[in-house]
Amino acid sequence: MSQKLSDLFANNRAWATEIEGRQPGFFTKLLHQQTPQYLWIGCADSRVPANELVGLLPGDLFVHRNVANVVVPTDLNCLSVLQYAVDQLRVRHIMVVGHSRCGGVMAALGNLRVGLVDNWLRHVQDVRDRHRGFLDGLSADRRVDALCELNVLEQARNVCRTTIVEDAWARGQEVVVHGWVYGLHNGLLEDLSITASGPDGVEPAYESALAALHRRFQDG
Repeated sequence: MSQKLSDLFANNRAWATEIEGRQPGFFTKLLHQQTPQYLWIGCADSRVPANELVGLLPGDLFVHRNVANVVVPTDLNCLSVLQYAVDQLRVRHIMVVGHSRCGGVMAALGNLRVGLVDNWLRHVQDVRDRHRGFLDGLSADRRVDALCELNVLEQARNVCRTTIVEDAWARGQEVVVHGWVYGLHNGLLEDLSITASGPDGVEPAYESALAALHRRFQDG
């Protein structure tokens, strides 16, 4: 076994010892229950560790990650996570979380050919094309982060449009969808204010958040 992998196992043992020292019986309790209140749908980027960013322990945050935090109705992986989180775990909050300088978004913006993932990033290119007039009016160094945030708004709206969330709202279940962005440059999360707790609030929240995004990037 390489030294680097040995270090990972050593780090794991130290972490487990620290957790158990702070909360005796933590892992035994975790074995018998999983009751997170939050579902995090984020980017697979290794620089965005979901639990650590919000200070939550294992068992507190249900997580799905993919390249560029995309939510589309043909992705059975993402939809399965969403359905389990909403119907079985009864999470109350779903956060779609993008991040600044996202490599997937950069590739989509510049039509860079990377490989198989190019087909996946077509979804982000659809977002780019939908907002091309706005993006073309920004300086080159602002376009990437603007598209990162636009992608969050679009994917959060996609979550709201899934049959899973629509059905939950129809039966009166409390589910709130949010769109956030994480700054790699400062380690801070920002609420993009696309927050919807029912079907009637989706489009108003989207339009309001989109207008705020336009103002922020045009003024900047």
